Amino acid sequence: MARLDEDALADNMRRALAGSAPHYDRALRTLAQELRRGLAAAGARSGLDAAAIEDIVQDTLLAIHLKRQTWDPTRPLLPWARAIADHKRLDALRRRRRRGVEVEVDTVADVLPQDVVPMEDRLVPIERGLALLSPRQRQVVEALAVDGTSVRETAAQLRMTENGVRVTLHRALAALETKFAQWARA
Repeated sequence: MARLDEDALADNMRRALAGSAPHYDRALRTLAQELRRGLAAAGARSGLDAAAIEDIVQDTLLAIHLKRQTWDPTRPLLPWARAIADHKRLDALRRRRRRGVEVEVDTVADVLPQDVVPMEDRLVPIERGLALLSPRQRQVVEALAVDGTSVRETAAQLRMTENGVRVTLHRALAALETKFAQWARA
């Protein structure tokens, strides 16, 4: 495994901040690789699986993109990026802890009340959920979840970046989760 050239990484980011897209791409790819490596060890100790680690990497890259102007070009880039990644990892662990313990239904099926409302009576029509979303969110959710297109195909169809598709999907699902929780309480 090649040792990371931190000076070259910082130089790529400096050039990216000056407007060089190829240098920005190189910096983000290098950061992603380095963050995955670092988060794999920390995530394993915390019980995070590969999918959760990849989510943290993507969240970190998005945060870096949004806050890139706050990085001091006279300082090393990697510690700054690792600090962001560590905050994202802690956020993920907090969210997981809030969800509580997950138990297989089969292990407690005999103690569940039998007069539960049948699932089909609790289902919300897809159209009702999709109507809650903005037009762009609806397009992304329909393309990915209903039509089954890939993120890359969806990005091309909607003239978005792949990360833009992922962020839009994430926000749409969060909005739906909030609304469905309200309906469940009602």
